[in-house]
Amino acid sequence: MSTTPDATLDAPPAAAAAPVAAAPKRPRAPSRERTVGTKVAGQPAFVLHSYPYKETSLIIDLFTRDFGRVALIAKGAKRPHSQLRGVLQTFQPLSSSWVGKSELRTLTDAEWVGGMLPLEKTALLCGFYLNELLVKLLARDDAHPALFDHYVSTLNQLAHNEPATIVLRKFERALLKETGVAADLTRCIETRGAVRSDVVYVVDPERGPRPERAADPWPRVAGKTLLDMECENYEDVATQAQSKQLMRFLVAHHLNGAPLNTRQILIDLLQL
Repeated sequence: MSTTPDATLDAPPAAAAAPVAAAPKRPRAPSRERTVGTKVAGQPAFVLHSYPYKETSLIIDLFTRDFGRVALIAKGAKRPHSQLRGVLQTFQPLSSSWVGKSELRTLTDAEWVGGMLPLEKTALLCGFYLNELLVKLLARDDAHPALFDHYVSTLNQLAHNEPATIVLRKFERALLKETGVAADLTRCIETRGAVRSDVVYVVDPERGPRPERAADPWPRVAGKTLLDMECENYEDVATQAQSKQLMRFLVAHHLNGAPLNTRQILIDLLQL
């Protein structure tokens, strides 16, 4: 299973399209029913990435609702008759169980839950882009239940052929907010007042918007675009174009220069 993301495009995984429950306002601590000592059972999850481990096993990166991103050994998953072989696929909603205290735990069970349409063509590539973002920007064992719900909703929207350029912008912004690195786009850091729709700004990735200057190397963005992004209104074509450039810049900054493989593929194929 491979991962390939892109921060400003439409892409294609194989899954998803059932309505998603509203994201809770606060992350919930794992309940005692789900956690018994070192055992976790019945945890909603998606496979983000996997790679071979020894001759017959896999190491998988799971995105779980109540435990965040976790690394698990799936013993024997590569064997021809393993029950896990056909289950551990990207973009398929799973109920997962595991044991262990270390950073690398052992998967004990995974069952396909269903209820989502598969991702195809461009939507599939976009799904791989989402997965790459999560692998590279989410710390392990850091729960983000609201982001998990947003991920499910995003897969559903992609599977239903909603505009990928808009769906991806919303997810990128939600991801930066959930990980605590998103600046407030509605407040100017120089005037300390509200961003004005008729002013052109640049966005300091660590602090927020300020009026543009001649020598600024950062993307220039209309105040209207920043306000539109904050309220998730992407109807304006100019907002779509400027938000794409801005989010590409911000995501790259927080990746510390690490490349996004899927983004480049999306750019090459679709110019998104």
